[in-house]
Amino acid sequence: MTQAAVHSQTQPQASWRVADPWLLLAALVLTGIGLVMVYSASSALAAKRYLDAAYFFKRQLLHLALGLGVMLWLASRDYARLRALAYPLLLAVLVALVLVLIPGVGHRAGGSARWLRLGPVSLQPSEFAKLALVLYLAYALSEHQHLVKSFSKGFLPPMLITGVLVLPVLAEPDLGMSATLFVITTVMLFVAGTRVVYLVGLLAAAVPGFYLLVLKVPYRALRFTAFLRPWDDPVGIGYQIIHSFQALALGGLWGVGLGGSMQKLFYLPEPHTDFVFAVLGEELGLWGVALVLGLFMLLVWRGIRIALEARELFGTYLALGATLIVGLQAFVNAAVVMGLLPTKGLTLPFISYGGSSLITNFACVGILLSVAGHRRAG
Repeated sequence: MTQAAVHSQTQPQASWRVADPWLLLAALVLTGIGLVMVYSASSALAAKRYLDAAYFFKRQLLHLALGLGVMLWLASRDYARLRALAYPLLLAVLVALVLVLIPGVGHRAGGSARWLRLGPVSLQPSEFAKLALVLYLAYALSEHQHLVKSFSKGFLPPMLITGVLVLPVLAEPDLGMSATLFVITTVMLFVAGTRVVYLVGLLAAAVPGFYLLVLKVPYRALRFTAFLRPWDDPVGIGYQIIHSFQALALGGLWGVGLGGSMQKLFYLPEPHTDFVFAVLGEELGLWGVALVLGLFMLLVWRGIRIALEARELFGTYLALGATLIVGLQAFVNAAVVMGLLPTKGLTLPFISYGGSSLITNFACVGILLSVAGHRRAG
């Protein structure tokens, strides 16, 4: 069937607002929980550092306004128009990733150069790199579907583009985001139908990479040791994850109540960003953890369904990539907090404090709503 025939059978739904209400509800409820937890987890730190207990909360409200604006803009338009942005966005993000590494231009914090300051706003280009990569892959894989089983024309180009994005991210350094970009590419190539032998070869090549990038880098090797044996050094390398365990244990079934966390009071590092899920577990208990994980499962389920019902391959890959961005990062963050993965420095989508992350997540929701609103008929 020709593409024109496919389009002739497509009847876009009347309004994106009702395209997938469950998806939108999951994102908004997660965001509401996130706002409450950002204020609760950050108030003591903000009061000490900025003399304003609501400092991070107020900035997160600004981030939310920007994120909602991006979501509305994307959801109200036909996602097919994004094809034209595939290469320009990729180039813009690459330039931003390089600018971050230039002394005096990029902003450093915690030993890493990951941010660009634009007046009062800080942007993290590596967050937007996920969107740029997904858009490029959706375009490339849909336009060259017939070449996907070819190594030189179907497998190698996406991997090279991913490598070009990953190199400056590694230089920041940010190994967690680098791994995320590679996993997104690998999953999308697998779904597109690339030969499994290529992916197995990629996995084999990752083994020496893991050795060089993790075990041969002292501070990463310590993190890996803390993951395996945190109790060997409870006041050193195991400090962070042990306090995460304590937060979850203290929360029990019903939690200690909102605002009642003890671990956020300068025991648990980064309580409002990387480890906000631990504070949530302490204050809301197992039921709160289950609610949040259930909402992420709902969001991922709706995202996969939207991808399967897309009117064309570009929409399928775009929806899949948007779902991967949110779902993969949620899984990794929750797994780190529960001690199932080494510390990665990745935020919890919609919950953790962070403007670039929240805007990226809402952009993914906007894309999914657009694909859902223009799904194939019947």
